[in-house]
Amino acid sequence: MRTFETSNEDETIAAGVEIAKGLPRRCVVLLEGNLGAGKTTITKGFARALGADETEVSSPTFTLIHEYGPRLVHVDLYRLESEREYWTLGLEEYFDRDCVVLVEWASKFRQLLPKDAIEVRIEHRGGDGRRITVD
Repeated sequence: MRTFETSNEDETIAAGVEIAKGLPRRCVVLLEGNLGAGKTTITKGFARALGADETEVSSPTFTLIHEYGPRLVHVDLYRLESEREYWTLGLEEYFDRDCVVLVEWASKFRQLLPKDAIEVRIEHRGGDGRRITVD
């Protein structure tokens, strides 16, 4: 387990860079945290580390899947309400690609996601503070 304590947006992005540097080329990362915890902010760090344009990173809440360059896919399962909706996304195709797949709100469908996924939990610690835990 690895833990990062951040006190502002830049430090949260930097934590994302550090986490991404240690990942295998092909993996699934489950981003867990409440609304406003910093999941999209940390994704900017993943984008920076994986050679994508971090300024293009936005919350995938309405467009459920964003691809940032060839190596980063950002998925948001928040609005899905059933397994049927989950399966219509075709996520399993991304799991076989040479990329990092970040999945927000993964706990809603954890039983359908790869068992070897890496978990990143982001806790809001008041103000701009965050505790980020990687398992």
